[in-house]
Amino acid sequence: MGHHHHDHGQGHGGHTHDHAGHDHGHVHAASAKALRLAFFINLAFALVEVVGGWWTGSIAVLTDAFHDAGDCLVLGTAWYLQRVATKGRDAQYSYGYGRYSMLGGWLTSVVLIVGSIGMMVVSVPKLWAPTEPHASGMIGIALFGLAMNGFAAWKLHGGGTLNERGAYLHLLEDVLGWAAVLIGGIIIHFTGWAIVDPLLSVAISCFILYNAIGTFRKGTGILMQRIPPSIDMQAVRARLLTIPHVTGIHDQHTWTLDGSFIIHTVHLEVADVDLKEALATKAAARNALKELGIHHATIELEWADEHCGLQHH
Repeated sequence: MGHHHHDHGQGHGGHTHDHAGHDHGHVHAASAKALRLAFFINLAFALVEVVGGWWTGSIAVLTDAFHDAGDCLVLGTAWYLQRVATKGRDAQYSYGYGRYSMLGGWLTSVVLIVGSIGMMVVSVPKLWAPTEPHASGMIGIALFGLAMNGFAAWKLHGGGTLNERGAYLHLLEDVLGWAAVLIGGIIIHFTGWAIVDPLLSVAISCFILYNAIGTFRKGTGILMQRIPPSIDMQAVRARLLTIPHVTGIHDQHTWTLDGSFIIHTVHLEVADVDLKEALATKAAARNALKELGIHHATIELEWADEHCGLQHH
């Protein structure tokens, strides 16, 4: 009887999960399209900026080109990995490919950290010997950039996945970068203060560095299976102990697959219960965990006189 119940539980869990996976697929297909569009817009920009930076002689425009190239990497990997992530589970990856999409962002953050430090090495010495850039050219490039980036950000606005939110925020950052270049160009045009250009470059580099370090830390936390910040383990524990028949809890583990999908395993000790009560306890625990923001829970029940051999860990 117990064995039969176990199979039933497995089958049921599998079924609901597949269904959720199916809904997920539609979301992903649409977001892959949006990410692809954003990727090509950004790629076009990074190229326009490299040429523009060289033509106007502005290091701020070149730094912004690097910023856009970095975003291109983020969007490109996100777009590619979003497609991989939709493959779902297979023989090698029992959790599907969700974590790959997060890996792209993590690797890109490493590239951006190195790159922004490189940019500072180039732009800081220029503070002492600035060359005046072609200001009206800077203004022109910045206006064009604002228009295009604004369009891309508008296209991605309202995306639900972590990838899309990330891409949207990157595009918004680009808009900020362009606005900075525009203001810098206007100041140089009217005052002839050439130092504004390397100052802007340093500011944009610092901004990239700050964001990249944030992404790097978040990604490292996910890879090292850190408890997701949105989950309070003490609260989870207290909540599970309020369920009737539950006398103790141990071996609680929580981690996140990709920054949004949260997985939890727990052993519940139950007092003298029959099968029907055991099933009710399990269902109550599953619902409690769902309410606390956990998407996928594995719950093991142990009877009071049973030792799982893990108690002392």
